[in-house]
Amino acid sequence: MKLDGNTEATMTSQMRALRQMSKLANLKDPEDVKKVLATHDTWNKLTRRRYAQIYNSLLHYAKITWVKPKTILEERLPFIPTELEIDQLIASCGKRTATLLQTLKETAIRISEAVKLKWIDLSTEQRTLNITPTKGSRPRILKIPEKLVTMLNQMPKDRLTIFQPDIDNLRGVYTQQRRLAAQKMQNPRLQKITFHTYRHWKATMEYHKTKDIIHVQTMLGHRNIKNTMLYINLEQALFTEESDEYYCKIVKTADEAAKLIEIGFQYTLTTPDQLMLFRKRK
Repeated sequence: MKLDGNTEATMTSQMRALRQMSKLANLKDPEDVKKVLATHDTWNKLTRRRYAQIYNSLLHYAKITWVKPKTILEERLPFIPTELEIDQLIASCGKRTATLLQTLKETAIRISEAVKLKWIDLSTEQRTLNITPTKGSRPRILKIPEKLVTMLNQMPKDRLTIFQPDIDNLRGVYTQQRRLAAQKMQNPRLQKITFHTYRHWKATMEYHKTKDIIHVQTMLGHRNIKNTMLYINLEQALFTEESDEYYCKIVKTADEAAKLIEIGFQYTLTTPDQLMLFRKRK
């Protein structure tokens, strides 16, 4: 895998899957593995398909043939929590985990990109993060709010990276804190919020705010816009009923226009006497 250019995170993830399968089946016996893939009741269809693909790669390396089981997936949209649920979960976590989650919420970066963030990637003055891409994405520089800058600067600077680079350890700590938060708030929906959920949430909200799918594609680092089109469907599903009434504002200067855009107003037109019209749904 390393010779084929796979990342450390990908290799670690696939080795973890093989170790999990090895506890339940003899990896040298494809029929035994196939039986476990078909009957293990705690794996959903997506997990079964992923494990079959990983095991198929192992057999290819070992030059063993088998008939890979077919898995027909039911297409489902990702779970999108409310912002209140996200904020409650972040507030209930420890300082380091909360900072990581706030970073995921504000930037929509992958967890594999978050753990690569170095202190030199953070510009306090410009309020930006320089994202090193993973999974074939594009590099990008993202603007972040002052609140997140402050949280990041309060993190201990005892390593080159801002966050601990061990994703498994981060996930273990987060899973425990999430479970306690769900119990305390009596909200089982919190248990469905994974690291990747923050990416889905931010992309959906950003498209809702801008209606600009190219902007969302750039933010996510997608090379193929087909991967970004999902968020049009998600946004439409979550915001089906919108008011046809608007707040309207008229400004003269670029500074005034920028302030309106920051609070969600959309530019409409410029009049012949150079007045700029903006609107925002009520």
